[in-house]
Amino acid sequence: MTIEYLDETDLGILRALQDNGRLTVKELAAKVHRSTTPVFERLKRLETNGYIRRYVAIIDADKVGQGFVVFCRVKLSHINREIATEFTDYISRLEEVTECYNVSGAYDYLLKIYAPSMSAYQEFLLNKLGAFKELGAIESTFVMSELKHNYHLPF
Repeated sequence: MTIEYLDETDLGILRALQDNGRLTVKELAAKVHRSTTPVFERLKRLETNGYIRRYVAIIDADKVGQGFVVFCRVKLSHINREIATEFTDYISRLEEVTECYNVSGAYDYLLKIYAPSMSAYQEFLLNKLGAFKELGAIESTFVMSELKHNYHLPF
């Protein structure tokens, strides 16, 4: 993979979009003090080269009844390439799991799970996550309150 040089204008575009992904090209150009045509071209290049993966709306989980948040550490009974691939394929199909990380330490994976309630999470644990045949151990940590949630990357 080749590292592409991003100048201060490129970084300014990315920073501005982290604040508001709905900015028009004209608004974006004003924020980085450039004209619209070069900003449009830079924006397309940043999208094409994968710096901007997608644009999304950030939904309030409480308002849509999914405010019970759990971080779940998963240890597989044993692991090899085939089992790891099966697990990641399986997890990718579970809509309750919004994030999955392969981690080092006592556990193999860290999952972020949204559910409407403790009982719904228990149902998910028993009938979905627990159905994976190579599951060795899990440890759940329940979020009591969210103190910081930032989508900004520090660059």
